[in-house]
Amino acid sequence: MKSLVVLLLISTIASVTFAKLYPPGPFDEMLVLSLFFGVLVAFVLALINKLTKLNLLSHVAERVTFVLIPPLALIFLVLGTIFLGIATPTEGGAMGASGALIMALARKRLTWHLLKQGMDTTAKLSCFVLFILLGSTTFNLVFQGVDGSKWVEHLLTGLPGGQLGFLIVVNILVFVLAFFLDFFELAFIVVPLVGPVAEKLGIDLIWFGVLLGVNMQTSFMHPPFGFALFYLRSVAAVESYKDRLTGKMMEPVTTGQIYWGAVPFVIIQIIMVSLIIAFPGLVSGGLDKPKDIDLEKFRIEIPVDPKQDSTPPRNPNDMFKIEPKSDAGGGSTAAAPVGGETKTTDAMQSVLDSIKKDAEQKK
Repeated sequence: MKSLVVLLLISTIASVTFAKLYPPGPFDEMLVLSLFFGVLVAFVLALINKLTKLNLLSHVAERVTFVLIPPLALIFLVLGTIFLGIATPTEGGAMGASGALIMALARKRLTWHLLKQGMDTTAKLSCFVLFILLGSTTFNLVFQGVDGSKWVEHLLTGLPGGQLGFLIVVNILVFVLAFFLDFFELAFIVVPLVGPVAEKLGIDLIWFGVLLGVNMQTSFMHPPFGFALFYLRSVAAVESYKDRLTGKMMEPVTTGQIYWGAVPFVIIQIIMVSLIIAFPGLVSGGLDKPKDIDLEKFRIEIPVDPKQDSTPPRNPNDMFKIEPKSDAGGGSTAAAPVGGETKTTDAMQSVLDSIKKDAEQKK
């Protein structure tokens, strides 16, 4: 345990040092890269210790490092590349799949049978998603054709409580539908119906999308179709087995235990939805922050054609001269000189003064 704590301290120091040396930029990029660097340092040290047989790390510290860090690297390939702007969410999924193949190949667990099974399952899921998209598009087309959107709009806008009543009803609806539909169907069918209503009620659509995203996460843990439940069922023991560390016989994990174990996490998601509705700033804080603009630093430049270098630059004020109309004949004549000068109007300055005045009124 001591060597594990020392390895953790070295990794933390490496992360903090990298963060201080990182050039100024977005905080999320700096955080992701510094954490990845610290984890990488720990993995390299453990690898050197194992190859050179220095025995500086205990068996527990070495095992923890080699068991935890590869999955963390896989998470970085998916989420880290998205946070850094290197990959889109779709490309991030491809990065994760590539990383999983490399990990399986490095551990000598990648076989043709496993590869064929993975490709077969991927093709089936892709076809499922495609047909869901086609079906939802057809449904929305027919629904719009019979003016179903107007019916839904009148139904939801007529709810008591205004925005709060609308949010409560929609979130309860999504939560209940998540028992029978996964997030694909909810995103393609339900969201296009309630989105226009939310916009008409004056709800920020970015905030509303995040709220529905948090709510739809519960679909992974809802029995009987929760994906996370099936994932856990596939790796949980179905028969009694002997624990390698303690030597005791362990009872198998039943499906009912998995369902009950998901209940606390569903409750946490419900609490999070309630907090987002009660405190919208958790999502939208900083998005609408006004930017201070110094109008005195504005500079208007007129490009000059290099072929006409000999021609003196044209005065912008000459482009906006105001010449009064002549009373005789309705023609235009030049303004009479006053005090030996021509009366002009600086249009650019007028625009800047108008912008400055509007800014002061908003403050």
